[in-house]
Amino acid sequence: METFTGRIAVVTGGGDGMGRALARQLAAEGCHVAMCDINEDALTVTKAVCEEAAPTGTRVTTHICDVSDEAAMTAFRDEVLEAHATDHVHLVFNNAGIGGGGSFVTEDRAAWDRTFGVCWGGVYHGTRAFLPLLIAAEEGHLVNTSSVNGFWACLGPDRPHTAYSAAKFAVKGFTEALRVDLRLNAPHVQASVVMPGHIGTNIAANSMRAHGAEVSPEIAELADAFRDNAPIDAEQAATEILDGVRENRWRILVGDDARFLDEAVRSAPETAYEQAFLRTLG
Repeated sequence: METFTGRIAVVTGGGDGMGRALARQLAAEGCHVAMCDINEDALTVTKAVCEEAAPTGTRVTTHICDVSDEAAMTAFRDEVLEAHATDHVHLVFNNAGIGGGGSFVTEDRAAWDRTFGVCWGGVYHGTRAFLPLLIAAEEGHLVNTSSVNGFWACLGPDRPHTAYSAAKFAVKGFTEALRVDLRLNAPHVQASVVMPGHIGTNIAANSMRAHGAEVSPEIAELADAFRDNAPIDAEQAATEILDGVRENRWRILVGDDARFLDEAVRSAPETAYEQAFLRTLG
């Protein structure tokens, strides 16, 4: 799919970060966009940004949806069909994600289940809901967002990171297996797994809000530093993702840090969770 002009794209987690950047860049190319999020105010901002960038006649719709809820995702799909007067879509970006649930041993189960439910459940429910619409198109592309934590399951040897990592490993494995399934049963549909490194987004603060936690001024400062000190921002990440889709790359590593870490883990898998490995990362 070398061009997105005139296509219909679905983006989850479109209220901020990479989801907003993906929606804006797609709309700017004349792609009709349907996006969802749990934050209505954030969606309103994204829609305005998209409409400002988009050519006349480009449809941009917003929908409230908790991607971890299958019924909500099914309702989102039905809303997309009606709002865009279509029986198919061409692109689906299962992008929504949150952090949390670091320790399986010591932390509350609710945080673990919520993180896994959004990061894995959102991809599963999104694919269940929208894959038939991709198959109904003349060509389609499913894009599932994993992470570097989908091949390296930690943030460092001294910090557990189980829920997010388990979910992102599931997304990676599911997408890889789906490529074979699609080749056999729907060869006109492609699937890609996106594995970003450190991207400058508001995921840290947004994740706390998603878990119902208050973001104190001190935490907000740390979250802002995570966003502002990232090697690349959300717009740059979205460009890399869309370039990967155009080139039909099934494995899209985003950022030089992701590419470096991928090589490092592959070269030393037995020591990847030891202190010595972390020192090699600089």
